[in-house]
Amino acid sequence: MHYIEAGSDTPIIRELTHHIDEGQCTLRWLWPAGIQAVYIHKTVDGLPLDRPSGAELKLYTRDEYKANNGYHDRIEGIGRLVYTVYACLLQEDGQTLLIQPNGENRIALSTGRARIYYSIRYKGGWFKKFKAAQIQVTTEVPLPADVLCYVKKQGVYPVSQDDGTVYPFVESFAPGRNVLPEIEIGKDDYIRLFFTDRQQYGQLYELIPE
Repeated sequence: MHYIEAGSDTPIIRELTHHIDEGQCTLRWLWPAGIQAVYIHKTVDGLPLDRPSGAELKLYTRDEYKANNGYHDRIEGIGRLVYTVYACLLQEDGQTLLIQPNGENRIALSTGRARIYYSIRYKGGWFKKFKAAQIQVTTEVPLPADVLCYVKKQGVYPVSQDDGTVYPFVESFAPGRNVLPEIEIGKDDYIRLFFTDRQQYGQLYELIPE
């Protein structure tokens, strides 16, 4: 698929909106003059691509849009969705899709907050300098590694991401129970899990200690 960046005089998608009702998402937008078709890209629980391959795109014509009063997509499960609508230009060498730097052709939405349960088990004797901590994470959806972090603090449990030493996770979490390898910490250390970005991920997930 061939892409070009939209310019000041290029027809672009405007006022992209969404509506969710009974498991169906409806997208609507203003069609620019001269554009008879668009390609739609959908990302589930991931980052959108600027130049997706043809196999990842869905063709949708202006006539279909008029007949259906928008674009309709069935939603299954919960998580974060990102839709990108690319205006399609017909040129001598084929179809060209427009990348809009202003982002007006892209919309992100949440279909409900997925629940993430976690627990931490400690093992160690009273007279040892260190103890073992094992983290277990149970999630309803696939979870990228950078969504969560764990914070360690001496003496008491940390109360926020900034209240102690922050450690990132290096592997993603699969749906279901994930039992992580034991880690060695000081006998007076305590651990809690937090979102790496509460404002961003708190809208998508609910973090629940067990």
